[in-house]
Amino acid sequence: MPSNCQTRDFHGFDYRRALWAKPEEHLKILCEAADFVASPERKDAFIKAVTELSKAFALAVPREEALKIRDKVAFFQSVKAALVKIARSGRAVSDKEFAIRQIVSSALVPKGVIDLFEAAGLKKPDSSILSDEFLLEVRNLPQKNLAVELLCKLINDEIKVRRRKNLVQARKFSELLEKTIRRYHNRAISTIEVIEELIKLAKEMREAYRRGEKLGLSEEELAFYEALAANDSAVKVLGDETLRELARELVKTVRQNVTIDWTVRESARAKLRVMVKRLLRKYGYPPDKQEKATQTVLKQAELLGWEVSE
Repeated sequence: MPSNCQTRDFHGFDYRRALWAKPEEHLKILCEAADFVASPERKDAFIKAVTELSKAFALAVPREEALKIRDKVAFFQSVKAALVKIARSGRAVSDKEFAIRQIVSSALVPKGVIDLFEAAGLKKPDSSILSDEFLLEVRNLPQKNLAVELLCKLINDEIKVRRRKNLVQARKFSELLEKTIRRYHNRAISTIEVIEELIKLAKEMREAYRRGEKLGLSEEELAFYEALAANDSAVKVLGDETLRELARELVKTVRQNVTIDWTVRESARAKLRVMVKRLLRKYGYPPDKQEKATQTVLKQAELLGWEVSE
């Protein structure tokens, strides 16, 4: 393993200054390095290269040639770990990865995987709903590729939270995020443009979260309302007020009739299906859309995990 070992993706970026920098300066350089390789054309290749480098290094230790480049390998691993932490929020590091990292160096990153919020000089948002102040901070980051990564992580985390409560909202925003990132990776939009689109998406999610308050609906009622309103023709036929009434009655009816095994017993599901369809007919929900609406309502009810009523 040559002593001047470096990954191809760092061509043009002087990472070596991080090797003798003070801790606070090291953090800054690591942040710049993460931004440098976070662009779509570099990120995947860099992560793959560092993975291969780490395996080769583990096999070469304790040869003198390997030990000479220990700090370089540690720096590359720190950058990779920071990017992976963003992309795979909450995923634990495998024992093998941890062992390799410990072999390389435990001194460079004493707190474990570097936190790119801290490295970028950002305070973590206290709420899952992103504030205008925080979004402005991200927009003004000099490390634009890193800003994209951070926004994607935060929006994706918020979608995961929504998925446990509001099926339609989660599905909608997941599709919008995927579409935006696909355009970015295909270079149909620039880094600056994707940041603006992601910020706009974050604000739309925030407004969607508050929609229930404006409509006078509880969180559960809003989830059912949006399951019904996903069909544009139903909105036109019934109107907003009728859909709200229907959502309230659906929540009440379904909640009162769930049984402990309704999600696995077809007979119990069939009973609820009949009740839902009866309500849809009662309120004049478009007949050709009733089956799909019924399926969505039952999926939403299952997602909420209601307990059996006494």
